[in-house]
Amino acid sequence: MSALDKALSQFQKSFHSSPHFIVRSPGRVNLLGEHVDYNDGWVLPVAIDRATYLVASQRDDDQLSIFAADLDSHIQLPTSNFELPTWSLYPCGVAHFLREANLNVKGIDCAFASDVPRGAGLSSSASVELAFAVAWQKLGGWSLSKMKLAQLCQKAENEFVGVNCGIMDQFACAHGQKDHALLLDCRSLEWTPVPLPQGVAIVIADTTKRRELGKSEYNNRRAACEEASRLLGVKALRDISLEEFNKRENILPSLIAKRARHVVEECDRTLKAVEALKRNDLESFGHAMNESHRTLRDLYEVSCPELDAMVNAAQSLESCYGARLTGAGFGGCAVALVDANAAQNFERELAKRYEKATGLKAEIYVCEASGGANVLSRPSDPKGL
Repeated sequence: MSALDKALSQFQKSFHSSPHFIVRSPGRVNLLGEHVDYNDGWVLPVAIDRATYLVASQRDDDQLSIFAADLDSHIQLPTSNFELPTWSLYPCGVAHFLREANLNVKGIDCAFASDVPRGAGLSSSASVELAFAVAWQKLGGWSLSKMKLAQLCQKAENEFVGVNCGIMDQFACAHGQKDHALLLDCRSLEWTPVPLPQGVAIVIADTTKRRELGKSEYNNRRAACEEASRLLGVKALRDISLEEFNKRENILPSLIAKRARHVVEECDRTLKAVEALKRNDLESFGHAMNESHRTLRDLYEVSCPELDAMVNAAQSLESCYGARLTGAGFGGCAVALVDANAAQNFERELAKRYEKATGLKAEIYVCEASGGANVLSRPSDPKGL
């Protein structure tokens, strides 16, 4: 059963009616620009054709009756007097900060389900947040820019859920465009859609290894970057060119220099790779992806044996332009850019080689760049593309 069908079935079972509307909110994968968002750098995410589907109707009162169909769990607020399940923090956080911004959050009957894998680094949480923000925008009759919606959802995740994420996830879920990647300047929040060449597929390969030690190691990487910026006399590492860094690297302690070098190189290669993509130079773009994995593995040290095995297997296949870990690291997913004509063979062979190397069965998804979170024009248009 598809995620949309699951959400519809749960809604009809729970509320004995048909929903007034359906929201689709995608997950995302980042092609380039890893661990640079908190260094004010540039990222290149893509909204993917896997999504959260929220089916909903307005209530006559201010109650929020929400079913998580995937988890067979339900909350009803404000009457629930039990401890809230973890999943509910995402919609509740969105509701809280919408109200704090003096926006009308109307009562809702809804059910949601998702085919974005949880815990894989594909922004399943941001997908849920944007789905609820778009639903309440429709019900409330108010209108905010997509960026403002993304920022409110980020605030909910930072301050209500307690996850100190950057803006990239919510931005990509809100702004996705069919057949385009999105180049985002994480300082100015200026962004540009970048057309993806025809004939390429985005393949996401989930190692099924879930992140361990992620939070403490993430905080250590951020601290190293902040110390490097202080010693180099810049606001953030995006402010020093690769040429200047090469001249001044020796003033940094060795470990901090390693961490900073990845960020400086990643910022430089992301901007250059975008220009290559605009020229349809897939060979150069793929090389940038491969180099990104190398520095994430060797300098930033956020890879793991399972990710390295997946990336090595992908890079060894002839139809692959480039591959790298994506997301925070320490587990989760790799992403590859692949000749679309060979994508199915690539998927089969990658799964086989990964299992041979690790003994683990991978989850592999051939994806397309899709539109951002929106109210579907019709229920028969489930991808909203």
